[in-house]
Amino acid sequence: MSEPRLVMISFIVNGEKVTVQVPENYTLLRVLREELGLMGTKEGCGKGECGACTVIMNGQPVTSCIVLAPQADGAVIETIEGLSKEGELHPIQKAFVEEGAVQCGFCTPGFIMSAKALLDKNAQPTTEEIKEAISGNLCRCTGYVKIVNAIQKAAEYISEVSK
Repeated sequence: MSEPRLVMISFIVNGEKVTVQVPENYTLLRVLREELGLMGTKEGCGKGECGACTVIMNGQPVTSCIVLAPQADGAVIETIEGLSKEGELHPIQKAFVEEGAVQCGFCTPGFIMSAKALLDKNAQPTTEEIKEAISGNLCRCTGYVKIVNAIQKAAEYISEVSK
């Protein structure tokens, strides 16, 4: 079996342009964690089923464990590390803390990124729209009620800032 071919990819992550050379079979998750040191994106299942590795790519939430690195070439990617500004939590992060939607915390970055993708498109989602948006994210601790409540509170915070 031969070694995978190396590819050069460039993309924007959290507002910064990066260029890396990686094996063509690397996933976006692996590039983020191992090449760029962005450890907030977690690997859960490695099969795109749990949502722990969710990032936003070109405005859409994606499970980065099943996105091959070359697919990210030219993309705009947002990770959990890009949300807080100047030491201030993003309204979604703040709401998750306040509502107790963070327990063990492993799934939290994926839920927050799914919530951000939703709220970027729909500032006032219904409970059903929230549940649909996070349906690709699994949590073994919270029972989801606090997560839904946190996203609703984040929507309120964001709408207050927009006024």
